[in-house]
Amino acid sequence: MNLVWQRFTLSYLPLRQYLATSYLHRSLVGLLHSWRQSSLFMQWGEAIAAVLLSLIYGLAPFVPNDLLGLILLGCAAFWLLLTLSDETTPNARSVTPIHLLVLLYWGIATVATALSPVKKAAFTDLRNFTLYLLLFALCARVLTSPRFRSWLITLYLHISLIVSVYGLRQWFFGAPALATWVDPDSPLSKSTRVYSYLGNPNLLAGYLLPAVVLSAVAIFAWQSRWKKALALTMLVVNASCLYLTSSRGGWIGLVVATLTLLTLLYYWWSVQMPPFWRTWSLWLILGSLFGLLLVAVVFVEPVRERFFSIFSGKGDSSSKFRTNVWNAAFKMVQDFPITGIGPGHNAFNRIYPLYQLPRYNALSAYSIFLEVTVETGFIGLACFLWLLIVIFNTAFLQLQRLRELKSVEGFWLIGAIASLAGMLAHGLVDTVWYRPEVNTVWWLLVGLIASYYKSLPLNRTREFNSPNPEPTAS
Repeated sequence: MNLVWQRFTLSYLPLRQYLATSYLHRSLVGLLHSWRQSSLFMQWGEAIAAVLLSLIYGLAPFVPNDLLGLILLGCAAFWLLLTLSDETTPNARSVTPIHLLVLLYWGIATVATALSPVKKAAFTDLRNFTLYLLLFALCARVLTSPRFRSWLITLYLHISLIVSVYGLRQWFFGAPALATWVDPDSPLSKSTRVYSYLGNPNLLAGYLLPAVVLSAVAIFAWQSRWKKALALTMLVVNASCLYLTSSRGGWIGLVVATLTLLTLLYYWWSVQMPPFWRTWSLWLILGSLFGLLLVAVVFVEPVRERFFSIFSGKGDSSSKFRTNVWNAAFKMVQDFPITGIGPGHNAFNRIYPLYQLPRYNALSAYSIFLEVTVETGFIGLACFLWLLIVIFNTAFLQLQRLRELKSVEGFWLIGAIASLAGMLAHGLVDTVWYRPEVNTVWWLLVGLIASYYKSLPLNRTREFNSPNPEPTAS
């Protein structure tokens, strides 16, 4: 069974040997290597790539999507230039199992575009989708440098702090609703839902969710007292702003991310705990968390109203809207089950009106898993789920390796895993995941996981995948 799982998750894959014998790798990678050796500009290639990524994560919440798209195009072009001028010797970290599944998913999206009933619209969004995947490739490459990794994580956390502070200012001084974010029949219809620079409280919640998790793990990863105090400040401010978005999907994502974070932190420290705390500490923490949530639902009116609105069905306008969109999306899947209608909201906007109920216009399916199925069919959904499994499996294997080494870098890996879990939970009921502000952060986190990849010998992989691995003496 372990061997089947290892093959399914690509846990033991001789990538170096494959790259050494790959005709495509030998014919393209290193094509411009001689030019790079004599180019002063390319001597700073990795630093220039880090600058381009800094532009993405420093400007994403503040600039129009068109400008962000141009920077993404620059990142993609520079990744291609770096790859063509790279060392000809295969690098074990240049390709990971995650890269292979990303490439497969892109291939399925390309086939879905070719078979789309609205090919022109689907091709436009395939181009945008390709830019995001090349952003991942550039992130995975640049983040292998501890210096650039620390810089980009710190940059994102500082930008999210600025975004959160402005959101808190909207709460204290008021902000006009740019759309009907609250059910007009709800007791909370007059309340302020903050949206900061992003213009949408659900989008703001999706953007801040990874910031909350990463600021929490920064408390442990950053060494000096001042840095820890800064991380604690970021945690409080980001979590407060996320709460004030009143985004039910964001709250669900935060709960899932918190549970995942606590579980992984317990796993990280469990080998150092006395037997009693190793047995009971996680249960005590989870019990306290659920007790705190129960108190919030019972005694905090905004939480209570938003919580029970989840179960009100068509009694809540937002839930009614999503239900009707989901019903229409299911009918689209029934008519295009194999390869879908093609990627992107342009294709969706061309096909969805044929299925929608009157007055229920939508730009997406309001669930990323349903959206993936609509866009690329069940083949695309299967590949997407496989990609997620490989991402989390790769992350956990590397986390085990870093725990053995007692490396503080493991905390960033914990933060990435918990953040992705929370974003997926949020994505069950929303599709802000597809917006550039959130999607760029998603691929940053996936790139962060890929950057830690180190191939393991087969016997070590079997040990790590064993249900009861023995800790190694340090």
